[in-house]
Amino acid sequence: MKVLLTGAAGQLGGTITTTWADCADVVAVDRGALDVTDVTAVRSLVARERPAAIVNCAAYNDVDGAEDHPVEALGANAMAVRALAAAAASHGAILVHYGSDFVFDGAASAPYREEDEPAPRSVYAASKLLGEWFAATAPRHYVLRVASLFGGAGRRSQIDRIVDGLQRGQRPRVFVDRTVTPSYAPDVADVTWRLITGGAEPGLYHCASSGPTTWFALAVEIARQLGVPPDLTPVSVADVVLRARRPQYAALATDRLAAAGIAMPSWQDALSRHLQRTVGVTLRDHRFA
Repeated sequence: MKVLLTGAAGQLGGTITTTWADCADVVAVDRGALDVTDVTAVRSLVARERPAAIVNCAAYNDVDGAEDHPVEALGANAMAVRALAAAAASHGAILVHYGSDFVFDGAASAPYREEDEPAPRSVYAASKLLGEWFAATAPRHYVLRVASLFGGAGRRSQIDRIVDGLQRGQRPRVFVDRTVTPSYAPDVADVTWRLITGGAEPGLYHCASSGPTTWFALAVEIARQLGVPPDLTPVSVADVVLRARRPQYAALATDRLAAAGIAMPSWQDALSRHLQRTVGVTLRDHRFA
C-alpha cells in the first residue's frame, strides 16, 4: 500500500513513518516539502503520487499560541484538511486525520463517546473540530481523536517532563483535578494501520489508552514504575492561568474501537512500554490497578 503522510517531522508522523516502513510504501513529507495550506500544492502532490491512503499528521499544536494566531491555527488544522479531503475524494484514497480531546468542554464526569456533542472552548479546539468536519467529507475517512500524546518519535511530552523531574528530585507540578486518557504514539500508529487495512467502518474513533486518570495519579504511577518516591507538587486547574481554556475532564471512551475488534491497552501498560523504551525500566509487577 502506498501512503502519503504529511507532518512527517512531528511526533506522530515520525512514529508512523518508522513503524510502517516494513509494511507500506510511505511517502513522508514535512512542512518544507509540502505546505498543507497550499491547495494547489496538495492537489499536485496527490495527483503525482496517487496514494491509496493519505495520513494527515500535520497540525498547529500551540494551544495558547492559537489564541493570538487564529488564522494560522485554522489554516493548518481546518482549511488544510479540506484540501486533503478533496484530493483524497478525487483519487479514491482513504483519508486519515487526527482530532483532539480538546473539542469537548470538559464538563463531563464519564469518558466522552464519539456521539457526545463537542463544545470547543478555545481557538485551537474550534480549529480541530472544523478539521474533523472537513475530513468527514472524504468518502473513505477515519478521524481518530487522540489525547495527551506521548512516546514515539519527535518532541518530548508532558509525561517525559514528569519523568525527568522525578529522576532529578524536582517535585514536578501536576494537576490533581484534570482527567485524561493519554494516547501512546506507537499504539496510535498500530490502530491506524489496523483500521485502514482491516476494512473497519469509516468514521470517527477515539484512540486513547483505556481508563481515565488524573495527571496526579498518572505521575504517582510513573514514580512507582521508576522506583522513586512520588515527590510531586499538586496543583488545581483553578490555580493556573493559561491563555486558552483546557477541558478539565477530557477522558475518551474507546468502545467504538473495541466494537471494531481493537482493544486499547490500559494507560498503565502504555506507560510501562514507554518507560522501558526511553529509560530502560523493567517492571517486576505488571498487576496494574
